Amino acid sequence: MNKYLPILAMLLMAACTGQTDSTPEVSAKDSTNAFSATIDRDDPALDGIITKDAKPEVIAEGLEWSEGPLWVEDQKMLLFSDVPVNTVYKWTEDSGKQVYLQPSGYTGTGLTNSKEPGSNGLTLDLKGSLVLCQHGNRQVAVMNALLTNPQPVFQSLASSFNGIKFNSPNDCVFNRAGELFFTDPPYGLPQQSDEDSLKRLSFNGVFMVKKDSTIVLLTDTVTRPNGIALFPGDKRLLVASSDPKKPEWYVWDIDADKLANGKVFYSAIGYDSSWNGLPDGLKIDSKGNVFASGPGGIYIFNNKGKKLGLIRLENSASNCALSPDEKTLYITNDMYVLRLKMR
Repeated sequence: MNKYLPILAMLLMAACTGQTDSTPEVSAKDSTNAFSATIDRDDPALDGIITKDAKPEVIAEGLEWSEGPLWVEDQKMLLFSDVPVNTVYKWTEDSGKQVYLQPSGYTGTGLTNSKEPGSNGLTLDLKGSLVLCQHGNRQVAVMNALLTNPQPVFQSLASSFNGIKFNSPNDCVFNRAGELFFTDPPYGLPQQSDEDSLKRLSFNGVFMVKKDSTIVLLTDTVTRPNGIALFPGDKRLLVASSDPKKPEWYVWDIDADKLANGKVFYSAIGYDSSWNGLPDGLKIDSKGNVFASGPGGIYIFNNKGKKLGLIRLENSASNCALSPDEKTLYITNDMYVLRLKMR
């Protein structure tokens, strides 16, 4: 998602009020008092995921719009995009934040005047290579270089559909078979809208890249497809919609290269208009619990779409990542990157 949408969302939702039965239990602030967070608990099941004394902490700051966090276990590093400045940073416990890859999303082959030309979502393919959703180049690409010594040389995995250029691929995920799923909203375009003169597709789609490199349109019914994730077993697909008028998450059953039985997983319509953010990036753990950025912070759902709690954040959250042991959650939070040791 782009950093300007929360302002629009607040205007559109000004007449709405949101209600919650949860009570803030934990708060955290840094020494500058610029960061604050609370954890709301809507269901006792959250205690098995996030302990009652857990506190989010700032591990990196000074960013324009942080996105796409990815924990790389064998390097003990967190990668994340700063989309407006066309850069991927890395963070390690010993060295903190450092430039990792620049350029990351625009290398001179696509958009030249985008407000957000850099990479957005990041993931690893089955070989351990870095895969980037590149706004500026309008493609999903794999970086053909060692993670320990990266060079900005990219091979396109998906750049067009039926010969028509993608809008700006936003987020992606692989299944266990190595098939790629990704979303394609217009946020990397100069006007960041469907009215942009550079937009070629007549829709914003959710796509699949099959093992033979065939690109399949899975659905064009989500107005602003954004975050995307697979439930354990790869039989269900979850997609966030960052449309201010329909801030919702949708789920489908996967039948080969088709989607079926689509429905609303959770709707945030009517949320508190003072909260920043919209449904954006998300991750799903091995038990099917969903960690999803949305209005007010990071939502935690069970696999049936029941809201267990909310990590309430003052600034817009864009995405999150889990450590392999699922005990630590990393959150991209506008100008910050946060770490929450959960249990």
